[in-house]
Amino acid sequence: MAKYIGLSKDKGHMSRGKTGVLLVNLGTPDEPTTSAVRRYLAEFLSDPRVVEIPKLVWMLILHGIILRIRPAKSAALYQQIWTKLGSPLMAITQKQTLKLTKQLDDDVVVDFCMRYGSPSVSTTLQKMHNEGVDKLVVLPLYPQYAAPTTASAFDAIAKELSHWRFVPSLHFINGYHTHPDFIHALAESITRDFELNGRPQKLILSYHGMPERNLKLGDPYYCFCIQTTQLLVEKLGLSETDYMSTFQSRFGKAKWLSPYTDATMEALPTQGVKDIAVVCPAFSSDCLETLEEIEEENRLIFEEAGGERYRYISALNDDDLHIQMMANLVRPYLK
Repeated sequence: MAKYIGLSKDKGHMSRGKTGVLLVNLGTPDEPTTSAVRRYLAEFLSDPRVVEIPKLVWMLILHGIILRIRPAKSAALYQQIWTKLGSPLMAITQKQTLKLTKQLDDDVVVDFCMRYGSPSVSTTLQKMHNEGVDKLVVLPLYPQYAAPTTASAFDAIAKELSHWRFVPSLHFINGYHTHPDFIHALAESITRDFELNGRPQKLILSYHGMPERNLKLGDPYYCFCIQTTQLLVEKLGLSETDYMSTFQSRFGKAKWLSPYTDATMEALPTQGVKDIAVVCPAFSSDCLETLEEIEEENRLIFEEAGGERYRYISALNDDDLHIQMMANLVRPYLK
């Protein structure tokens, strides 16, 4: 039987009237263990927005091969970045939520959820409903819209609300890749690094990858990444030879957006570029893909190819300018 969310008898409809802001991030395993990673990957890779292969074929591959092999390997990588506070992605998203709460009016309910794993979209929405929220502003923490991320977050929210008898008014922010405050926060972060460590020969802007097929089918993600790059390097005053946009985190054998980050790291030293800085403008929080793949794995590739100086510039995380940007994004929809 379908579930319908209403009001408890002791509250009534007069208790409604609060506005809520919901931050949505991708997710993380609960623990850096094989079993926890397997649960997380099973949910993540079962999303048809993430893997667009006929379901029956993909389920056979996923459960017959991938979930038997990949969880142990991924768990070992998570163990390398795990902290006393747990998953970096979880700890950072919690900090972002707390700092954003302080930026907004006292009567605004701010919370967060993970698209995969916990706290789930369903659990958090129901919690906000019980706190009296009937006007909801949703901010997925993906700067550049993409169907496998932003649209998937929308799917999960719509699925949960489809069971509710009383559906809140809803504003869904589907991206902010050109927002002046986002570009400013990124530029300030990079400028601080340049002032502290010196200007590198080349700045590498590494975005999360996706199959090239997605672009051909109409996903605007690639174009939005390039727009972010153009605005950012313009603000930094960089010339065309000072930077490169690349794409990381390939999965499977299909052709993905290029140039590939790892191949670029291997090639640059042979071209005389031996001093680089890497930033990841598609990530609002540091996570496995930045802390392990970029800061560790790609550093090793670069150095083994003859690179001499490599540094990763952290994601914006809970930087004050990043939080101010979030507040400015949601504030017009709170009144």
